[in-house]
Amino acid sequence: MLDPYKIRQDFPILKRKINNHPLIYFDNAATTQKPKQVIEAIKEFYENHNANVHRAIHTLSQESSELYENAHEEVAKFINADGMKEVIFVRGTTEAINLVAYAWGLRNLESEDEVLVTLMEHHSNIVPWEMLSKIKGFKVKYAEVNDDGTLNYESLENAISHNTKIVCLSHVSNVTGVITDVKRVAKIAHEYGALVLVDGAQSVPHLPVDVKDLDIDFFAFSGHKMLGPTGIGALYGKRGILEGMEPFHGGGSMIKEVTFNTMTRECAISLNDLPWKFEAGTPNICGGIGLMAAVRYLNDIGMENVKEHEEILTEYTIRRMHECEKVKIYGPEDASLKCGILPFGVEGLSSHDVALFLDSYGIMIRSGFHCAQPLHEKFRLKSSARASFYIYNTREEIDRLIEALKEIER
Repeated sequence: MLDPYKIRQDFPILKRKINNHPLIYFDNAATTQKPKQVIEAIKEFYENHNANVHRAIHTLSQESSELYENAHEEVAKFINADGMKEVIFVRGTTEAINLVAYAWGLRNLESEDEVLVTLMEHHSNIVPWEMLSKIKGFKVKYAEVNDDGTLNYESLENAISHNTKIVCLSHVSNVTGVITDVKRVAKIAHEYGALVLVDGAQSVPHLPVDVKDLDIDFFAFSGHKMLGPTGIGALYGKRGILEGMEPFHGGGSMIKEVTFNTMTRECAISLNDLPWKFEAGTPNICGGIGLMAAVRYLNDIGMENVKEHEEILTEYTIRRMHECEKVKIYGPEDASLKCGILPFGVEGLSSHDVALFLDSYGIMIRSGFHCAQPLHEKFRLKSSARASFYIYNTREEIDRLIEALKEIER
């Protein structure tokens, strides 16, 4: 078991007070706080190694390049990919999904094809496919979600066909925290010859992930949801698929050479090797180094311990919320089926009213659609309040949340 009280000492922001109350941060599904180890890694880079990568032979550039490449390797090991050639650094999950949509989908999807997504998706795994469908003319189909927020596997199996070219789904719902059996979905999809793209934004920070065991083709996640800085994330892709794809962006770094034939007046472009052919321009170097520090921090704790800690907190919160008369929990209440995400509502109040009231007690939660409006429509909800937990949260903080909710009821 991890020790949240010891872990809290690594997070400077948790010493803050909000409205004269100790800060309680329950908005971890939106972004996590940063430990001093990550902050210091970024500071160390800028103070001692700052230079552009893969540009020069001088000492600083060589040091910077080595750190940046090491970051790719450590992220690859974290999800059990076959080295850094299968890990592309991007700004986050949204850009990773767009990369697949436009670098793969734009060249491989035709009007008779279908893309299958689920109704539990974050908008970033819906909007790119709908936008691209307007260009290419293919159909976007939606697998149903059960009333408790879990994926309806029968609906997915009925929706998939030999016209389906890619199945796109979340590993963990950012609204309910439900964990989807993506290994099962991948097996079904591959039987029809379809690829599988998984949104791992809410799974990589909270449970062990092995992309080989899951047998998925693409896997997208964000650094800022797993203790890293904002503006950095990663796309995993099977090497054979990535090698057959054209770049998403063009410019510096993603090419080996650009030559111009003065006789034919033609320009010839030779693409760089993986993963650099997908990382055009000056990358977020310090972001990658910060993400590496975050990966090391989580490895030291152990992802099984992270999952167990969140499960205990979620189970405890659900039990205590049942003491409230006007609080309703949305989605499944079996903590073993989900990560530490708990959507709820208070009778007679909007989610924003609830969030503002809790803020007055120094308790930070999310309110609104959580960038997943179709799932809220499925639940017939205008919005929801969402508490989400992480490694530094404690039972005492949950007790304060319940006290505040009871005060709202009064």
